[in-house]
Amino acid sequence: MASEERNKENAKLGRSPKYMLIQRFAKLFFGCLAAVTSGMMYAVYLSTYHERKFWFSSRQELEREITFQGDSAIYYSFYKELLKAPSFERGVYELTHNNKTVSLKTINAVQQMTLYPELIASVLYQASGSEEVIEPVYFYIGIVFGLQGIYVTALFVTSWVMSGTWLAGMLTVAWFIINRTDTTRIDYSIPSRENWALPYFACQVAALTGYLKKTLNCSAEKFCYLLVSASTYTFMMMWEYSHYLLFVQAVSLFLLDSFALAQTEKVHEVYKIYLFSLFLGYLLQFENSALLVSPLLSLVAALMLSKCLQMNMKKGTFMSRLLKIMYIYLVLTITVTLNFLLKMFVPHKENEHLLKFIEVKLGLNTTKNFTMNWLLCQESLQAPSQDFFLRLTQSSLLPFYILVLIICLFSVTQVIFRRICGEPLKETVKLEDGRIGERPEIVYHVIHTILLGCLAMCLEGMKYLWTPYVCMLAAFGVCSPELWMTLFKWLRLKAVHPILLALILSMAVPTIIGFSLWKEFFPRIMTELSELQEFYDPDTVELMTWIKRQAPVAAVFAGSPQLMGVIKLCTGWMVSSLPLYNDDDLLKRNENIYQIYSKRSAEDIYKILTSYKANFLVIEDSICNEVGPVRGCRVKDLLDIANGHVVCEEGDSYAYSKYGRFCHEIKMNYSPYVNYFTRVYWNRSYFVYRINTVISFQS
Repeated sequence: MASEERNKENAKLGRSPKYMLIQRFAKLFFGCLAAVTSGMMYAVYLSTYHERKFWFSSRQELEREITFQGDSAIYYSFYKELLKAPSFERGVYELTHNNKTVSLKTINAVQQMTLYPELIASVLYQASGSEEVIEPVYFYIGIVFGLQGIYVTALFVTSWVMSGTWLAGMLTVAWFIINRTDTTRIDYSIPSRENWALPYFACQVAALTGYLKKTLNCSAEKFCYLLVSASTYTFMMMWEYSHYLLFVQAVSLFLLDSFALAQTEKVHEVYKIYLFSLFLGYLLQFENSALLVSPLLSLVAALMLSKCLQMNMKKGTFMSRLLKIMYIYLVLTITVTLNFLLKMFVPHKENEHLLKFIEVKLGLNTTKNFTMNWLLCQESLQAPSQDFFLRLTQSSLLPFYILVLIICLFSVTQVIFRRICGEPLKETVKLEDGRIGERPEIVYHVIHTILLGCLAMCLEGMKYLWTPYVCMLAAFGVCSPELWMTLFKWLRLKAVHPILLALILSMAVPTIIGFSLWKEFFPRIMTELSELQEFYDPDTVELMTWIKRQAPVAAVFAGSPQLMGVIKLCTGWMVSSLPLYNDDDLLKRNENIYQIYSKRSAEDIYKILTSYKANFLVIEDSICNEVGPVRGCRVKDLLDIANGHVVCEEGDSYAYSKYGRFCHEIKMNYSPYVNYFTRVYWNRSYFVYRINTVISFQS
């Protein structure tokens, strides 16, 4: 029907089918060219900025590797090990039976650390014959930067599909780059799992947006379905927490379908994709029990069980509308019950600390546990600061997002009210109708951004999931004539033709925004790329050099988890802990080894370190003498609280123990510390002690 109406309209205007085909092809060609160019330019921009920040090309290999900090160092170290292995199969076997990373512990590193990106990168590097062309580190970060380009391209396409003009895609990319501090963590942690995974999720969202559209031909619908399937599974394999983000998406689709705003068949096809991805992921992730007890599986299973009931309720009767609320309640009840039963019968240890953290975060429980309090003190797990909203406002993103969100929400509310009253949805929504809330892809994005926004208001780290889609939705809104027409329908404009004014504003407003952003932010971006920043850490370089030259090959090092990750990467020596927080044993290890910064006796620390077969201890002066901005969030403060060494008097808290702080006392070189530990190396930042195997009690 829609195609027939378009043909009649074109016939009235005197346009031939050939002319319309050429026009559509030109629009598609230039739009795709703009999308691909935007992604490529963003990848080049990231590469140039990274080079300017770290002087990467002029550094030695050791200095380059030091730029990978914390968990990033661990991920890249396993990529190096895969390349050094005699064969790919042998390398995979050594990772799945790894006993050379953490002392006294054999781990399946592929499963525990989700090393599928490193497996893919190593295969591509060796299969493409890149050994003689490019260094491994450049190949690795080049893939990540390329994925970020795909990320931007997917956001471009999503905004383009929603608005009908690639001008919205250009504005999306501009806002994304300008607000890069709040849209991506690529500057701080290149190998992090979300930098590998979120581009695939963006592709999935773009394909899902097209799949939900009403006016979609059969071939385009099949293509979108296949792309949703492939990107959903890939996303799940790349990030251990992906099923939580897919759960938020499933809730959005559930609400969309509950109010009969989308085709039920399409929504349930997406549910089947979730089930297939979970099943395949469970098998290929070494029977990952976390996927079986995930809320995504429970929700999708509940929705599939309730499918027949939902179909019976869409007949427009009063009883069906009355049972709508009961249906939602039924789905939620089945979801909670099923998830509870799965957790009872399926053995799992994954993410238990996450549930404990949520309890403490919501104020449902209190704890003195070091790990929980340390997590609560992390900036990414705090509520977002005022600076975050100020930055979004200065780039004009937040005001336009709020405007677009309000208009879409009111329109969706009107549509839901009409559906409750029994009024059917229109097959095709015309521009003059002013009903943007009847488009299912728009309603989905409104619900999705609201849910992600609620999470971002609780945890600042969630802003990296929310802000990119804020850019996309705001750009779609200001470039969409339908949104302006919806607003003018409410205002009942009579002085000016509303359709003409909507078309003018959909071109004029983004053009004005684009010029203002260009004038204010383009010089700043060029300044970033032209300035040579300096990242040099001579103390860490000296420490790594000493370890490689002086320490025995079989030595085990103990220290802060973040430093242990760098030592593992730069030297290959075994360590006693890792900066990973998805394993209870590793969390306990980290807490025990952090005791070197507490007020414990030399004998206690010695027993802890020798229980993990550690041979060398590294004390970091930056942690021992830390002066944090928030008192109570320093490592030594959290340890004093956990160990009961804090005394409160008249509203003030004091740290008290009969022993001095270990990291201070050991530097004094007196008994009993010299009996257990012998200093073998030091510089301005680090003090290295050999843990004595034969204890001398001479004063």
